Amino acid sequence: MFDDFFLAYCEGLRRCLDELSPDKIECVAEALLAAQRKGRHIFFLGNGGSAATAAHMAVDLGKGSIVEGHPRFRAISLADSVCLLTSWANDASYEAVFVEQLKNLLRPQDVVVAVSASGNSPNVLRAVEFARRHRAITIGLIGFGGGKLKELVDINITVSSRNYGQVEDIHLALNHILTQYLRGVNLQGVAQEARVASA
Repeated sequence: MFDDFFLAYCEGLRRCLDELSPDKIECVAEALLAAQRKGRHIFFLGNGGSAATAAHMAVDLGKGSIVEGHPRFRAISLADSVCLLTSWANDASYEAVFVEQLKNLLRPQDVVVAVSASGNSPNVLRAVEFARRHRAITIGLIGFGGGKLKELVDINITVSSRNYGQVEDIHLALNHILTQYLRGVNLQGVAQEARVASA
C-alpha cells in the first residue's frame, strides 16, 4: 500500500516539475534582481503552508543570497507577525491582513510575491489588487491551475496539481532555485569586477 502511495505522490511531483517554465522562472529572477539593484522592497505573503513558504523565501533571499559587494535584497514576509495578523483580522477582517500591511510599506516598483495553492484566497487577492493599483510588480506562485490570482499578477508560475503537498513542495523548490540562482549571479558579478580591476 505504501509503495503505491509513494510512487503516485512522486509521479504527481514529476508532473508538476514538467509543467514549470524555465522562461517564466527566469522572468521572476530578473524582476527580483531589478528590485535588488534599485533598492526596492520585495514582499512575500501567503496562508498556512504558503505562509511558511513566504517566510522561508524572505529568509533565503534576505540572508542566504548575501554577496559582499552587492546590495542586499530587501525581503520582507508579511506572514510573520502574529501580532499584526491577528490585530487586523480581529479589528477589520481576515481579508485585510496583508493589504493593510502593504498600505504602510508599499512603494511603486516594489515587488509583491503571492504564494497560494488555490489562487483564490481573498486576503491574497486583495493584497495583489492593491499592489497593482500602486504600480508594484506582482508575481504569483500558484497551484490548482491558477485560480483568480493567475489573471491578476504580472508573472505567474502555475502548476495544475490540486494536491496541497505537491504544490507546496514545488513552491519551496522554486524558492531554492531562485535564491541559489540569484546568489550565483551576484557572485559572478563580483568575480567579473575583480578581473576587470586587476587587468
